[in-house]
Parts: sequence; structure tokens; C-alpha cells
Amino acid sequence: MRAKGTKGVARFSISLPGELAEQLDRMTREKGYDNRSLAIGDMIRAHLVEHRQRLGDEEIAGTITLLYDHHQRHVQTALTDIQHDHHTVIIATLHVHLDHHNCMEVLAVRGKAAPIKRIADELIAAKGVKHGKLTVTSTGKDLPG
Repeated sequence: MRAKGTKGVARFSISLPGELAEQLDRMTREKGYDNRSLAIGDMIRAHLVEHRQRLGDEEIAGTITLLYDHHQRHVQTALTDIQHDHHTVIIATLHVHLDHHNCMEVLAVRGKAAPIKRIADELIAAKGVKHGKLTVTSTGKDLPG
């Protein structure tokens, strides 16, 4: 095992059942990876991001996507009020008119994981929101290339 913070490549071997190795190789080809190591590295990074987002004091980045009927009474006011209350972690918004009734808002967020999850829950639970989803990633500072 390599010392913490050491740069370079760490080599290790793993054993997989044959069918799982075949599925990994198929996925590696389908996604266009040059080799298994690149695919496995991306999977590990994805799981690290997922693990860290469960830790409330970790800084994360992500998006909150909301779908709502803008004709629903007070929905836009409620969503705007919540966003203004949390302007320090909502760093950008995108509003899209999907059709005459339905709008999508995508909010880019950055901050501590626990408060962002609470904000997402509050927005998604707002009356008139048809669907919502929080998608989390890392700020990139804590992930090796």
C-alpha cells in the first residue's frame, strides 16, 4: 500500500469470478475505456464521491433538478424564496420551459453535504414540484486524476 498523498501509480491485483470479469470487459469496451484500469479507477472515484456525500461535513458540488407546473399556485414563489434563503450554496440556476405548463430548474450547488441535502429535500417537497433529484459529485480537490 502506498503512503498517503504519494503521487504515482499503485499496482494491485484482484480476483473476480469469470462472469464478472467478462461483464467488466464488455462494459469497458462499450464505454470506450482503453483498459480495465481506467474503468476501475472511474468506478472507485464514483464510489468515493458517493461515500463522501454521506458525510455531512464534507464539501460537495452538485445539481438539484426540479420539474414543476408553473401554473400551480405559488410554486415559483415558494421555490424562489427557498433559493434566496440559501444563496450561499446555490451558485447558479437554469430555468427551462419544457412546454406550456412544465418547467425544469437546475440549481448548481456547492457546500457541506448535509445542508445541501436538506435544501434539496425542502425544494423537492415544495407543493407543486412534480419531480426532483439531487445529483452529487466532488469539488474535485479531493480526487486524484
